[in-house]
Amino acid sequence: MGEEALIWGGAALVVVLVVVPYFLLFRRTRGIDRARKEEASRLGIDRPTAQFPFVNPQACIGCGTCVDACPEGDVLGIVGGTATVVNGLKCVGHGKCEEACPVGAIQVGLGDLKSREDIPLLDAWQETSVPGLFVAGELSGLALVKNAMGQGRMVVERIAQKAAGPRRAAGGDVLDVAIVGAGPAGLAASASAQELGLSYVTLEQEPDLGGTIFHYPRRKLVLVQAVEVPLWGRMKEAEYTKEELLDILLDLTRRYHLRVRFSEKVTEVRHDGGLFSLRTSGGLYLSRFVVLALGRRGTPRKLGVPGEERPKVMYQLVDAESYTGQRILVVGGGDSAVEAALGLARQEGNRVTLSYRREKLVRIKRKNEERVTSLFETGRVKPLFGSEVVAIGERDVELHTGEGAVRLPNDYVFVFAGGEPPFAFLKKIGVRFGGTAKGEAAPLAPA
Repeated sequence: MGEEALIWGGAALVVVLVVVPYFLLFRRTRGIDRARKEEASRLGIDRPTAQFPFVNPQACIGCGTCVDACPEGDVLGIVGGTATVVNGLKCVGHGKCEEACPVGAIQVGLGDLKSREDIPLLDAWQETSVPGLFVAGELSGLALVKNAMGQGRMVVERIAQKAAGPRRAAGGDVLDVAIVGAGPAGLAASASAQELGLSYVTLEQEPDLGGTIFHYPRRKLVLVQAVEVPLWGRMKEAEYTKEELLDILLDLTRRYHLRVRFSEKVTEVRHDGGLFSLRTSGGLYLSRFVVLALGRRGTPRKLGVPGEERPKVMYQLVDAESYTGQRILVVGGGDSAVEAALGLARQEGNRVTLSYRREKLVRIKRKNEERVTSLFETGRVKPLFGSEVVAIGERDVELHTGEGAVRLPNDYVFVFAGGEPPFAFLKKIGVRFGGTAKGEAAPLAPA
């Protein structure tokens, strides 16, 4: 009887010391996830907008492995025993949740884009509504250099399949493919075209390669993940600085003599008689296929307030070290704004304020959130949530907040309100917007 009591006593002790704390922690975590989901629904950040983890509720076992695997945090949570998207804006397409799911209940792809006017209608091969015209990279709605390069390679492989068919007699000056843009997607497409023996040209309006990356601040870390670069080989690191990544792209271009023509802006694309004609600042090109590897940065979006034309108003930060001892306002709530605030706050004597129209930061990477939260707590960066700039003076800035008007002494204003992407250019070509073909979610480009 004593031995039986000892066994039962030991079992009870295990329950008290292990099972009960685990159960309480489990309930607390699920309660937090439920509250996060309710807040996200209220803020409108739980809905699919771009890359997105699709969860099959019938297959999901609610183990939470996907939640732990996400490098960004806050994207997923367990609500009602099933994995659910909490903050869709924070998803950048890592795909780690998909890899970690033990039952294959998650697939990362593009969200429901039917109502979005800023995403071209694409089929599974990234071909637009204009036959022969493909999109790769940021314009498709997917983030990450890995995805851009994967798409650049994929669309050219598809073009090579189509180009192998009957050729239209058009003379020797007609290219197989014209690639517009020399960022990661465009250069991956260029290297793939060269590898597959296609005739091509890559047209870049800037004097340097790199696309959007070229305009990043110095030493900015760029999330890459391991990716296979056509001709060049595998990029093994998860992150590279801006300079390291540009060096790799430059090495790819020079070592394999990629046919990139810089400072040639494409002003017109026409599709007539089965061929594309591309008019640029340097001449006219004829091509059977076109790959648009353009970024979404476009022209910086203005605030539309008095004083915005002043020289002290900037729309990008290249070198934070150039600013010391200044009173600076950073406007925006995305990663670009937060990274600018971080860089400027590190410089001696700067007083940095971050203005954002929402009540909290909802769409930034986890690393940036941790860093800027630390600076909020120490006072290195002053957050001004729920605020909007209404006027920019020579020595101050006026903002409207929930508590009324605020006037800040100011030397510089950095505005990160997004850009006006080249949608008008695409629509003029005939590209339709508003969703993926047949209403299906386009999958991530194969790695």
